[in-house]
Amino acid sequence: MARKKIVYQEFGSAPEIEAPEVVDLPPNQQNVRIQATRSGRKGKTVTVITGFQHAPATLAKLTKQLKNKCGAGGTLKDGVVEIQGDRRQQLLEILTQQGYKAKISGG
Repeated sequence: MARKKIVYQEFGSAPEIEAPEVVDLPPNQQNVRIQATRSGRKGKTVTVITGFQHAPATLAKLTKQLKNKCGAGGTLKDGVVEIQGDRRQQLLEILTQQGYKAKISGG
């Protein structure tokens, strides 16, 4: 059910906005894409992993685990994991060992 977006409201309280329910699928049911990119990062290469269907807390733990195994920095932005450097092959091995259906995409 779609809710109307309120642009301006002078009186009363704001309506409660329901957060979309995130389905936490097991790793063997998730198709994950690994891609190295430089766009919008001032020439720095970053490995981007998309396609996770986890709750935010689970995804944060996974991001920390991947950063530790790669020995690199990284972040979690809007359900997308970013690891510093071109680590496509290393992340592919780590994710497939954990049971994810991972593929390298892009050139």
